[in-house]
Amino acid sequence: MTSDRRAHADRLRALPLEPILAQSGARPDPRDPCKWHTARGVLSVRGAKFFNWHCGSGGGGAIDLVIHLHQLSFHDALRWLEHHGLPSATDPPPSRPPSSLRLPIPARGQFHAVRRYLVNQRALPLPLVDTLARSGDLYADSRANAVFLLRDAHGQPVGAELRGTGPVPWRGLAPGSRKDLGFFSFPPIRDAAHGN
Repeated sequence: MTSDRRAHADRLRALPLEPILAQSGARPDPRDPCKWHTARGVLSVRGAKFFNWHCGSGGGGAIDLVIHLHQLSFHDALRWLEHHGLPSATDPPPSRPPSSLRLPIPARGQFHAVRRYLVNQRALPLPLVDTLARSGDLYADSRANAVFLLRDAHGQPVGAELRGTGPVPWRGLAPGSRKDLGFFSFPPIRDAAHGN
């Protein structure tokens, strides 16, 4: 591959993935902005990286995505990208207004399922689970999902990670979550046996 051809491939590889997904018939998940439903299964997309949970494979960049979605060769994927009117890699990505955060409503009656899941299946210590529940940083929603609040450096909620507690593994984010602005953390657990 000549240096000009390599530079051209690098520009195509750097194209944003969302327009490619849309042109390929994929649908964004209404509850998780990083998740897309495609003919080949559900993809998680973070920046230039993607992972298909159905196939157990992923990649990075627009070329890999086209190869994966359309099952094309490298050169056919380049031609696909050249002929689908996608924006230039140097064009700024279209601005998307940030969606407002919509945290799940707590459902106290479902917390027993969350506690059982975290202690029995995830092997978290019961004192930790109870401490997090008392702090409000962990709770159950109406579907018995575990809700882990993400807070910024000032303690303000900026999102929530959700984890299903049923027989089918499931993970997601509350609409409008901004993982780039905050994180989940937990306070130290008091050890009653040592008086700490």
